[in-house]
Amino acid sequence: MLRIKTQEEIEILRENAIIVSKTLAHVGKLIEPGIPTIELDKAAEKYIRECGAEPGFLGYGGFPYTLCISVNDVVVHGFPSDYKLREGDIVSVDCGTIYKGFYGDSAYTFPVGKVSEEARKLLEVTKESLYRGIGKAIAGNRIGDIGHEIQSYSESFGFSVVREMVGHGIGKNMHEHPEVPNYGRAGSGKKLINGMTICIEPMINAGQKSIYLHDNGWAVSTVDKKYSAHFELTVAIRDNQPDVLSTFDFIEGKRDY
Repeated sequence: MLRIKTQEEIEILRENAIIVSKTLAHVGKLIEPGIPTIELDKAAEKYIRECGAEPGFLGYGGFPYTLCISVNDVVVHGFPSDYKLREGDIVSVDCGTIYKGFYGDSAYTFPVGKVSEEARKLLEVTKESLYRGIGKAIAGNRIGDIGHEIQSYSESFGFSVVREMVGHGIGKNMHEHPEVPNYGRAGSGKKLINGMTICIEPMINAGQKSIYLHDNGWAVSTVDKKYSAHFELTVAIRDNQPDVLSTFDFIEGKRDY
């Protein structure tokens, strides 16, 4: 069931989105060669609680950590561990919060030290595909317009779009209707309505689109072991332009926190 949000509810979602955005920036400052990914998870949980919120992922469907930390060929839902990040890795950090009865959700893929030219391009294209998809998130457009924009842009660089994992609505539940695929046909799918709130999150692979599920039942990786990148922002649908609730500005040093 699709749930349209009131302006008051959207503002609470914005508060959540900003907490998540600041948490990702806090974690990003710690990312360097040699740090175990479990330390990033601990830092995120502490920071979220200091903000007066609760970790949204911890215990969600049985997920045992605050962050999804996905390194290199892991697409999404990776477990934090004793693995120490290495020069040249890329690491997707996906974070969620619960605050005032609503959820926040955002993700960013960080380079670790100096990365290869292919990895750098993958990060650049994936993030730009997100912004291009967001540009289509306007009332009157359709879900397929978002996915088509992400897909056509990413594939123009020879990259591929994961099909099995998609974006989603967000509100009092982490995952609400509608699903927001990162591929599709322009003009198809559910119509976007003023007051919808969605998470747009392209997951783009450097190689082929095929993925497989790890034995832990959560993490998924590329079949060909090539890198995958993941960026996610939360958007409220408006009549004339998207209202982007979360931001990468704190991560990228454009805003202080």
